[in-house]
This record gives sequence, C-alpha cells and structure tokens, in this order.
Amino acid sequence: MDARPTVLLLNGPNLNLLGRRDPAQYGTTTLADIEKRLVELGGELGVEVVCAQSNHEGELVDRIHAARDLDGVVFNPGAYAHTSIALRDAIDAVPTPCVEVHISNVHAREPFRHVSMTAPVMSGCVSGCGVHGYELALRHVVWLIGQNG
Repeated sequence: MDARPTVLLLNGPNLNLLGRRDPAQYGTTTLADIEKRLVELGGELGVEVVCAQSNHEGELVDRIHAARDLDGVVFNPGAYAHTSIALRDAIDAVPTPCVEVHISNVHAREPFRHVSMTAPVMSGCVSGCGVHGYELALRHVVWLIGQNG
C-alpha cells in the first residue's frame, strides 16, 4: 500500500498566541485547536498533516526547504507575508504546492498589510475566512496534489 501524501501545516510569527492575542481580530480558537482540526480533516481527505510553527524567519525558510520532500504546504506566514523576500524566494525555489492563509482579511486592515511578498509565488491564497480558511487551504492543496499526482 502506498503511503499517504504528506502536507505541512506551517505557521509563522505570533500565531502561537492565537486564542489569546487580539480575539476581536483573530477569534478564540488556539493554534492547537487548528492543528488538531487539520490533522483530522487530513485523515478524512486521505493525507497526513504535520504541523510546525516558528517565530523565526530562518527556521521558516528551513521548513519550506524541507517541504521539497513533501506533497503540499498550507502556510500562514503572519506578518512575514508583507516583509520577507527570503520566504518568498524559499517558496519559489521549492516545487511543492503551497497555499497561503490569513485569518483576517488583510485587505480590510492597515495599508502595509495589503501587499503580500509571498502571494505571487503561492499556489493560492485564502484571506478573511477566519480559522475556517485553514480548512479551505488544505482542501485546495489536496486538490492540487490530485491534479499533479
């Protein structure tokens, strides 16, 4: 029997504070809740979901590089989406399908959040759907895996 495809759920800076940080903007769901739900949904969709989070740009770059050996990535780069050319270049260098997620609608927020450095090299973007956006992104990655597999 073939191994199930593997998808990395990667979260960037400050997302470890979900549920406690600015609940009016991000809600009360914790990162652990999101990870648990995506692992469950992955099982339903026939993929294994592995989870990681870091507040450090270099570690996120290393995780993206390692995703070269995986089948897909769901990535919430947090504020790094708006500032990190290093993450943009890492995503661009890895052929693995990667979908960007933002819990809030970045286009309805401060002007500096309206531009994502990473979005142009992503396979898709989900923004403003709350934590449900993670599920949408995973479903899209699984669809992309099916298209490429």
